[in-house]
Amino acid sequence: MITKTSSLRRATLLAVACLALCSGAAFAEVKAKIGHAMPDTHPQAMAMNKFAELAAQYTGNNVKIQVFHGAVLGSDEKQLQAVQAGTQEMYIGTLAPLSSKVKEVQIWDLPFMFANEKEVYAVLDGASSKTIFQKIEPSGLVGLTWTGMGFRNLSNSKRPVTKLEDVNGLKVRVMANPVALETWKSIGANAVPMAFSEVFPALETKALDGQENPLVHMYANKMQEVQKFISLTNHVYTPVALVASKKFWDTLSANDKAGVQKAATEAGLLQRKYLEEGDKDVVGKFAKAGVTVSSVPAAELARIQDKVKSVVTKFAPIIGEDFVKQFYAEIEKARSAK
Repeated sequence: MITKTSSLRRATLLAVACLALCSGAAFAEVKAKIGHAMPDTHPQAMAMNKFAELAAQYTGNNVKIQVFHGAVLGSDEKQLQAVQAGTQEMYIGTLAPLSSKVKEVQIWDLPFMFANEKEVYAVLDGASSKTIFQKIEPSGLVGLTWTGMGFRNLSNSKRPVTKLEDVNGLKVRVMANPVALETWKSIGANAVPMAFSEVFPALETKALDGQENPLVHMYANKMQEVQKFISLTNHVYTPVALVASKKFWDTLSANDKAGVQKAATEAGLLQRKYLEEGDKDVVGKFAKAGVTVSSVPAAELARIQDKVKSVVTKFAPIIGEDFVKQFYAEIEKARSAK
């Protein structure tokens, strides 16, 4: 016979079991933040929104990632520091702030290495890029995937730049790294290192003549409002890395790691696709906005390339001669592949 006391005991045990199950499910759910510097209209923002969606899908809705666009979480440097410290779970952007510790990161700043995206992607997916991910691990970072930001081109408000002499004297904002500074000085520009957040007002007030960035990046940040000329120089390809905090990564189960990694890889490939499509699209948009977009003749590009060879010679020993040789060998292999 079931007594009132035994029924109460059973009900209590059932309630405790349900509570334990619910608590376990709540405990298992993982929440994470990923931040980056691009505005929410940029292909990278679209790709990261997809990353969050895929991460949830591939982990059975266990890992929920919130995406913060437009440097809401701070500059690239600040976000990288936060990810290293474990106070921010993930970041996508440049690894340039690590260049003082990981010299190999500077390889991507060397001018005129690539002829096209095919060569870039071969290296992004190759041994050299994996080596850089291994090198950043002691900094508390786990590299998930490399993806693109696009070839950098020159814009300015003074004149079309279609030959070497046209660069002379232009006050151009460049990335705050020694390779970029040396490159632009070697071809006669007045190179000014500056945080990107300060560039638009400096161009607006004519404190700067120009800047250099990928086309989609320029359009998303409204450079067409303060620049009248763009030259398709494709002088440097800027990649970005999606990285996770090691402190965060180590808390994930093996299944969740696999799901997030799969999501990162797919989102990175999607970002490359979006950027290629975006580059083609924004050339017409720049023209409609009154910006003159000029190609640089091959002979003039060759003259510029000849001028900057000394930059590669100077920085190869700093980056690491063997690493630079390996990197260039990967490019050559992709170039010669049919």
